[in-house]
Amino acid sequence: MAGSSLFALLDDIATLLDDISLMSKVAAKKSASVLSDDLAVNAEQVTGMKADRELPVVWAVFKGSLRNKAILVPCALVLNALLPAAVHWLLMIGGAYLCYEGFEAIKDKITARREDGTGQPKKTMPKTPEELAAYEKRKVAGAVRTDFILSAEIIVITLNIVTDAPMLQQVLTLALIAVVMTVGVYGLVAGIIRLDDAGLVLQRSNAKGRWGSMLRSVGGWLLSAAPKLMKALSWIGTVAMFLVGGAFITEGIGPMQHFAEKLVAGAGSWETIATLAIHSLVGVFVGFVSVLVIKGIAILFGKAST
Repeated sequence: MAGSSLFALLDDIATLLDDISLMSKVAAKKSASVLSDDLAVNAEQVTGMKADRELPVVWAVFKGSLRNKAILVPCALVLNALLPAAVHWLLMIGGAYLCYEGFEAIKDKITARREDGTGQPKKTMPKTPEELAAYEKRKVAGAVRTDFILSAEIIVITLNIVTDAPMLQQVLTLALIAVVMTVGVYGLVAGIIRLDDAGLVLQRSNAKGRWGSMLRSVGGWLLSAAPKLMKALSWIGTVAMFLVGGAFITEGIGPMQHFAEKLVAGAGSWETIATLAIHSLVGVFVGFVSVLVIKGIAILFGKAST
């Protein structure tokens, strides 16, 4: 009797794990687009750090991301049970913040150029240890805030998939997706920002013959490509803020979503690109309005304080 109970328990556990695995695969597939945006945005956030501080910054943001998800998973479960509509409104607010951050990022990129027309970056990096520590702290804080919003989207996508499953499966699937996505994103970010180190190792390889020549060629290519890749990711990450933020806003407003669907209905194979373009335009508009509102509030409160 005890043996049959044990086998029944093991069968239940195997079934549970199988269900969790299946739902996790579906969630990972559906959140792949957000994951790519998350990767680009977070790579952009660590751009500009000193080489010896890049990995510590990524580690700090990684820990912050885990804390974000430790907060988001229980909050999402509670909100979905008690007030489901609040989840979508909070995502829309987060989307507006992402669009605002996108405009701020563009402003920083523009103001970081010389005004004499050379287009070269200004030498505005902090010099003293105290300034460097403060700069790093601001970068980490900004990256963690952005990660919070992107993580919320991943959690909500997963929650929509497991919403009809038993509570235990919901919790375990959300926890699994949270850990796997975090490790995957920041592992890739760490790999991307250290491409130049890998290139240097390969370029200095002592291997002989054709294999050694090939390794050194690959190393030289990585050394030259790494800065260009980071620069490209910086801009891709900024565009992704508008794209993700615009998607939150568009999908959160029913009439707007239906209008967007009608616009792209006849696009055929270009439907995906057309949808991304609409989300980006909505994101740019929301970001522009957000900047005006924030600036207006700052001016209003500045006058009131005087």
